[in-house]
Amino acid sequence: MSTEVVVTGLGATTPLGGDATSTWEALRAGKSGIVALTEDWVDRFDLPVRIAAQLSVDPADSLPRVQARRWDRCEQVAIIAAREAWQHAGAPDVEPERLAVVIGTGIGGALTLLGQDDLLETVGTRKVSPLTIPMLMPNGPAAHVGLDLQARGGVHAPVAACASGAEALAIAWRMLRAGEVDVVVAGGAEACIVPITLAGFAQMRTMSTRNDEPERASRPFDTARDGFVLGEGAGVMVLEREEFAAARKATRYARLAGVGTSSDGHHITAPQPDGVGASRAISAALRTAGLDKADVGHVNAHATATPVGDVAEAVAIRAAIGDHVVVTAPKGALGHLIGAAGAVEGLACVLALRDGVVPPTLNLENLDPGVQLDVVTGSAREVRLRAAVNDSFGFGGHNVAVAFTSA
Repeated sequence: MSTEVVVTGLGATTPLGGDATSTWEALRAGKSGIVALTEDWVDRFDLPVRIAAQLSVDPADSLPRVQARRWDRCEQVAIIAAREAWQHAGAPDVEPERLAVVIGTGIGGALTLLGQDDLLETVGTRKVSPLTIPMLMPNGPAAHVGLDLQARGGVHAPVAACASGAEALAIAWRMLRAGEVDVVVAGGAEACIVPITLAGFAQMRTMSTRNDEPERASRPFDTARDGFVLGEGAGVMVLEREEFAAARKATRYARLAGVGTSSDGHHITAPQPDGVGASRAISAALRTAGLDKADVGHVNAHATATPVGDVAEAVAIRAAIGDHVVVTAPKGALGHLIGAAGAVEGLACVLALRDGVVPPTLNLENLDPGVQLDVVTGSAREVRLRAAVNDSFGFGGHNVAVAFTSA
């Protein structure tokens, strides 16, 4: 049994907005969510990186106090985005056994792990919360969304570094195409802006140190790029078998038409310079979607603003699709949401198809000569689109591409 997969609901909470609509409007308008960090630990640890893309709306302000205290921040953002997507989809009347959840994360409950360890070391075992493990486990966001929706068709939590959110969409697509369930709530969540992650990434020299110019720090594809900016947030979609969505007369915003995955087998953090693995994933997404290269008019690029990664991705896009596509790189505005990146940027793909608009890439002033693509800068561009691709890549050589077509 196979079927088409449609997108019927969207939800998000990001550095640009507390929901999907405000995030999309800010992205289209070319706004930035990157700010200077004001937490006291920045000075205490003398961090070389003092900027991040923090959430525009504190999730604790959107949840009942008792619930918020029982969930790690990563779980909180997942719940907020999932609830929005569910209501946006019209709260589908689906049998619990035919409803699944797939929420990916790259790191999981880092805030809980660090906070509870501090309590253990300073106060002792008796002060450690009995909820510590459910709050820090990487499957926590997926599990809590599953409980919130009473899903009994499966709860899955892919952990594929920065490709986790996109891999969640790919797993959901396969479940629906196989007829295992009728509805999947899928996406990614991350909230790990803490000293250890900033210090660790900084020691790898993968992060921007443009501390005096936060809004100009993330520079995808630009010759002056010096690394990514860490962000936090969540993006979630409600995906359905097309027959099920049609039967309940649901609004369909796009089709999730195909997916492609591959692995580099090259290096734990560095991508293949020739982009071969990434290109294979993109080509597979087109093949499973039944699309030709010419059908694809837009690519929402992973482009983290690292020196090697951006050029390797540009080479992969040219090889798999061509140079005719209109490209944007939203991490210039959103920062890098790690496990949530592919889901939030996939959401932007859906809305670009719906509105016929490609958002600008912030801070791209001088295009790297190795990036031979049509990248949107300055202001949003109106483009007639039939199909769009979002690609995501993660440490460990994870490559995921997701192809969407208009509804």
